[in-house]
Amino acid sequence: MSSPWSIKKNQECIKSVYYLDMTKPLHLELDRSAKTPLAEQIHRGIRAAIESGVLAPGARLPSWQDLAAQLGVARGTVRIAYEKLSSAQLIVASRASGTHVVDRPSFPVRQDNAPAPGSFMEMYRELTAGPAIFQMGVPAQETFPATLLARMRAQAVRIEASTPAIYPDPRGELALRREIAAYLALARGIECAPSQIMITAGFSGGLGLALRVLGLEQKKAWMENPGFPFTRHGLKLARLSIAPIPVDAEGIDVDYGLKHAPDAALVVVTPGQQAPLGSTLSLARRSRLLDWAAQSKAWVIEDDYLSELQLKGRATPALASLDRTGRVIHIGSFSKTVTPALRLGFVVAPAALASRFAEAAACLAPAPGPAVQLATADFMREGHYLRHLRRTKRAYAAQGDALLKYLRQRTANVTLAGLAAVVRLPNGAPDLAIARETATRGMAPTPLSLWYASKASARPGLLLGVATSPLKRIAPACERLLQIIDRLT
Repeated sequence: MSSPWSIKKNQECIKSVYYLDMTKPLHLELDRSAKTPLAEQIHRGIRAAIESGVLAPGARLPSWQDLAAQLGVARGTVRIAYEKLSSAQLIVASRASGTHVVDRPSFPVRQDNAPAPGSFMEMYRELTAGPAIFQMGVPAQETFPATLLARMRAQAVRIEASTPAIYPDPRGELALRREIAAYLALARGIECAPSQIMITAGFSGGLGLALRVLGLEQKKAWMENPGFPFTRHGLKLARLSIAPIPVDAEGIDVDYGLKHAPDAALVVVTPGQQAPLGSTLSLARRSRLLDWAAQSKAWVIEDDYLSELQLKGRATPALASLDRTGRVIHIGSFSKTVTPALRLGFVVAPAALASRFAEAAACLAPAPGPAVQLATADFMREGHYLRHLRRTKRAYAAQGDALLKYLRQRTANVTLAGLAAVVRLPNGAPDLAIARETATRGMAPTPLSLWYASKASARPGLLLGVATSPLKRIAPACERLLQIIDRLT
């Protein structure tokens, strides 16, 4: 009598096993090239089959000796997998009846349900999905110093594990705060003490911390229009009333804000490279904005979006470097320069607010784990960060020029805005539908209309990320994109 377990082997050296009960085959794959141990692969495969119902209660499994022989692995490997399944009360073994799936009541499997259509989380998932060509907000994989950072993080983990089990400083590791303070003085013109710096979980963590400290519920806030949709939604969650302020070639229109919302208590700006249109806030408007904030006791949150990655010339000094009255809260992150996987950012609090920021961090939003901070501090201290920025800027400049050159052969309605090419579409064009169509072709352009405060003010277009546009893929990707645009507009 033949065994109900059969084996196949493909050219990728992955062994597949099938459980044949005529209706539900069990497909178990072992990849010897994977980092996951073989015992864990076996455990996960059988567990998934049990929980999905492929292996029903009472179904008999081969002994671990037999399965090991058929898989071509050590008997101890299968035994470890079976012991994990037994500990989870998924299988039971006895000398008399062998190994079986346990009889137990069936429970509905909890699904990670898709967000409701039209909800914020649907938009969030669509804008952060990837990796894909033209995706915004993430750096190039080709320039990522993976080996170097992996080594530094491994060393930092060992240091963290060997230190006494005490609570770390909620503001963040002093070593990293010192490195950030030194870097900001050099590159962004900001003079601050490490005590003014709070390490956060990316930009969003810094924004949340700042809004908690300021406590501006029910107050009015200026928000660039178009502006970062996640920031706009964050302000709404903090119960602020948003006043959309238009943007032009000089950045946010301060005079418009003073005319239409002079009573605002907060303004959120991207002065270095406006997100998403790329303009730099002019010196005249910077002075006008800071004067208004000082006179009206309003607060300014500076989102230092991409200012470190100014591709043409030297980056403009930060708005906080001009602040003489302590009204600017500067927020930066390593998401665009290194990787968003770090979930690492920082806030530079005005000196008068530093203690309040520290209290809020201690009680509500402490810094991420020490290991990732210590690794980043080493990365900066040894000069790797500045070298990485120089290499990255050279690569992005070449990719941006190539992307712009190719697109302008087909359309005049394209400009380079920071690290994105902005493709303007005719009024009424369905940029959201175009973006979703391109997702099936391995692309992820961002619909421009999502960055506007309302449908009435929205302008259709597509934002094509430069960082995720490798030179070799620009031409075919642009061709596919333009074909979809022509078909849907």
